[in-house]
Amino acid sequence: MSVFLGTHENRFDAKGRVSIPAGFRTVLKALHTEGDSLVILRPSHTMPCIEAWPSAAFAHLTQPLDRLDMFSDEHDDLAAALYADAYPMDPDREGRIILPDFLRDHAGLTDAANAAFMGVGRTFQIWEPEAAKQRRAEARMRSRRVSIPAAREGEAP
Repeated sequence: MSVFLGTHENRFDAKGRVSIPAGFRTVLKALHTEGDSLVILRPSHTMPCIEAWPSAAFAHLTQPLDRLDMFSDEHDDLAAALYADAYPMDPDREGRIILPDFLRDHAGLTDAANAAFMGVGRTFQIWEPEAAKQRRAEARMRSRRVSIPAAREGEAP
């Protein structure tokens, strides 16, 4: 199963590049479809972080757009929210990427020396390190109250 696990902190270099953790690159390569970018970066709708989507997962995320009237306000709003601030990325040979200024601003990484890469299963997030630590602590506290629905008939448990 190819999922993103763990939290890894990497330093920005003098040119503003940061390395995607090696384990995350391995997962991205395993999920990669020829002809697509390795990863799509976009601002989170709900948190001050950058979401990183394998291209196939991002394509799946955007499929509901096909069910909306292409000329409706709902379609235009959702398309703008999903696509307008999305950046396809292909890391260099050392796995480094340059985060667009807009995304660095959104995640509070403008003056940060490091970035925290947080695995969240099918995707990963890029955070300012202290904000990532706080997010993980909050998630642990809130997850104590979460009950997971039973699997539907025919689904694996």
